[in-house]
Amino acid sequence: MSHSSKRTRKSAGFTLVELLIVMVILGLLSALVGPRLFGHLGSSKTKAARTQIELLGAALDMYRLDMGRYPATEEGINALSQKPADEARAANWRGPYLKKRVEKDPWGNAYVYAFPGQHGEYDLISLGADGQPGGEGEDADVNSWE
Repeated sequence: MSHSSKRTRKSAGFTLVELLIVMVILGLLSALVGPRLFGHLGSSKTKAARTQIELLGAALDMYRLDMGRYPATEEGINALSQKPADEARAANWRGPYLKKRVEKDPWGNAYVYAFPGQHGEYDLISLGADGQPGGEGEDADVNSWE
């Protein structure tokens, strides 16, 4: 009889205590590692926004070389991807100036574009995670002039 009782013990699986111990260990690991990973995620989005603003700036400069001016504020950065409707201006357009359309920053907010700018020929801004001017950390603005 002892032989059959050993067989059922092996196939019974994990005990409740063993499962609780594993859950506690996983909880402690996630509490220690989680905040560090999320901190890097925020800084990665800020770096991505900086890179996108630099690429948009280069595309805006190419647009200006072809068209003789930067897009108006009303045209926005969409002018880098869409041929002008006016045939006289469309003759000089050599776009699209971006491989992929970029309308939103890494947080899903629209970039703010102004021509003429207060800090340069144009201003291009990502308002950060909160989508509001100013802020600190991940909520801080990313500007073309910085």
